[in-house]
Amino acid sequence: MIKAFIIVFLFSVISVFPQLLGPKVGVQLLEHDFGNITQGQVVTHSFIISNNGGELLKLSNVKASCGCTAANPEKNELKPGESTNIAVTFNSKGRKGPQVKTVNVTTNDPEKQNLTLTIKCNIIVEESQVNQNGAKIFFPETQHNFGIVNEGQKVSYSFSFENKGTNNLTIKDVKTSCGCTAAVVSNNTLKPGEIGSIKVEFDTKNRTGRNSKSITVVSNDINEPTKLLTIYAEIQKN
Repeated sequence: MIKAFIIVFLFSVISVFPQLLGPKVGVQLLEHDFGNITQGQVVTHSFIISNNGGELLKLSNVKASCGCTAANPEKNELKPGESTNIAVTFNSKGRKGPQVKTVNVTTNDPEKQNLTLTIKCNIIVEESQVNQNGAKIFFPETQHNFGIVNEGQKVSYSFSFENKGTNNLTIKDVKTSCGCTAAVVSNNTLKPGEIGSIKVEFDTKNRTGRNSKSITVVSNDINEPTKLLTIYAEIQKN
């Protein structure tokens, strides 16, 4: 009986051990919806890819389903625990109505060799926009790189934004992609012309290598109700 138990135990360990050692791709979100955009507008979303395994993760053959879509991975190889982003840019010129585009990524993860990222939007032709009045959120910058920081260090950065519309701007929600990231809005309601800020704090405790985190801002903007902010850091062990 004991012998049989040992055999079963060893078989289980042998079966699981390669999975723990091998590369394992992780994606926070496989799909992003830009919502309503104006025809001719160029929009970009960064998908965050992580290596949750124990060996080097390789990303290759990153291909978009359409010539109107471009996908650029920041890094093609990720060490265990590292993460990177694949920036997907969509050009809505000459298109209208609902759109769905995909980006296929080949990995060396034996359990997920093919990864599909999806972007969606609804393109509004300018002639059909009866009312241009409303709230409009504007970020002078949507990305920030902290550079090299020591593991365990807390770093912060404030993104400024302005209401360039004709109606009051309301920040409905702010979501972070990780519990290690916090975001605080200075003012949830801005009158036309007013400026606010979103302070983002990143706790690097128990993290190493290249890290990318996203902050999603939801507002009553008439064209872009969802905006994405991204922070980066290269974390080194003390």
